[in-house]
Amino acid sequence: MSKTLERLNELGLELPEIATPAGAYVPALRTGDYVYTSGQLPVVDGKLPATGHLGTDVDLDTGYQLARTAGLNALAAIAGVIGDLDKIVRVVKVTGFVNSADDFTQQPAVINGVSELFGEIFGDRGQHARSAVGVNTLPLGTPVEVEVIVEVSGDAA
Repeated sequence: MSKTLERLNELGLELPEIATPAGAYVPALRTGDYVYTSGQLPVVDGKLPATGHLGTDVDLDTGYQLARTAGLNALAAIAGVIGDLDKIVRVVKVTGFVNSADDFTQQPAVINGVSELFGEIFGDRGQHARSAVGVNTLPLGTPVEVEVIVEVSGDAA
């Protein structure tokens, strides 16, 4: 078992199945030494556990947990391209979109869910650049969507 999967197990986490794309795109794509994910939603067993805006329909703690779930879905998409997650040299960039009420300004705290997850899994390799953007709507009414860029080593799976 890879060290990354062992670490996920230690954290009580499991790599989910790759989420089925909701359109004409692939979940992740490798070019050179980088893998780019498409926007990943916090889908669990094919469904969103919550919908709506942070600050009215969804509270901060739930948004944080949804960001973690979206991060796990991003890792599943990356694993679908590279196979072994131990090939991740470092997480380069996370872009997080938060479906926000007009007066909600805690987007960074929501996206900390995925950032802290990557730190827990990868240690220093999980430190990354990041954007946390508030938007007025997201696909399917999801509260959170994340995109991830990682640097990888070795051949594609």
